[in-house]
Amino acid sequence: MTGRIRVLHSLAPPDGTTKYVDQMTDGAPDDVEVTYFSWKRALRGDYDVLHLHWPELLLRARSRPKRFAKRQAMRATLFLARRRGTPIVRTVHNLQPHESGGRAERRILAAVDRQTALFIRLNPTTDLPTRYSAVTILHGHYRDRFADHRRSLRESGRILYFGIIRPYKNVEKLIEVYTAEARPGTHLRIVGSPSPELRGRIERAAASHPDVTTRLAFVEDSELVSEITAATLVVLPYAEMHNSGAALVALSLDRPILVPRTPSNEALATEVGAPWVQLYDGDLDGEVLDGALAAAEVLGADERPRLEGRDWDEVGRRHRDVYRSVLSRGGDE
Repeated sequence: MTGRIRVLHSLAPPDGTTKYVDQMTDGAPDDVEVTYFSWKRALRGDYDVLHLHWPELLLRARSRPKRFAKRQAMRATLFLARRRGTPIVRTVHNLQPHESGGRAERRILAAVDRQTALFIRLNPTTDLPTRYSAVTILHGHYRDRFADHRRSLRESGRILYFGIIRPYKNVEKLIEVYTAEARPGTHLRIVGSPSPELRGRIERAAASHPDVTTRLAFVEDSELVSEITAATLVVLPYAEMHNSGAALVALSLDRPILVPRTPSNEALATEVGAPWVQLYDGDLDGEVLDGALAAAEVLGADERPRLEGRDWDEVGRRHRDVYRSVLSRGGDE
């Protein structure tokens, strides 16, 4: 197919803060028109390609009637896409949803997968069934996105966790490890919005130690850049980690990360080089934390990790090629 391609992403429009939707929007070539999700727009069908991200989130709601209505809307969207010949592309952000849904949700997600013409992996280690057609397009970096924000001076000994705070992110474990013994000359900073059940526990844990401080809220990009660049080491101790936008944000701001050893993190470490991505096996402990901080301290202020191939223009062109490919061979595989 040649000419302009209109793509409906299952994402909310950009809101001035850094989110994955920015890559899809700002990186899109001139011949790709990006539109943002609503059920009305999805059912109306005035788009060439439906591009799904985190499809489980489209199906979730607090009340049972709303969940039922969303499942019905998804069934109708799939039916109309088949009838119209509209191809579906899906980016695989996670191997499994972080919070599992019920059987009805799983049946709908299986139907989505069956109808998907092409899956996009964000790293080469994403393991998909061989019956699926897939390509790899690396997650873009954020260097240009943050270029206009003022950076802080790096503070020796400063360790940072940032990002949303959910049980699987293991922030409580990080605080526990850090506070288990004296670490003079260091500081642990926690920045991000916690789930309700975690807020009180993290506040109490931080209040018990003078070298732990928190900013338990969603922060704007300018504040985020200031917090990250003030740190010597960023720690992301997730229980599950496959694709991490937070890891790319830290690396884009030239701050090394400590992350659990997973196939995707090993690939990232190989790509950007040590000691920018430091890996640990099993549970995080004090020895690992101290060693990672010591390795981070020796990095020069002018050193940068390698992030070639992650420019948003390149990401946008690769997506455009995917859309042309699925349109040329029809939507329903």
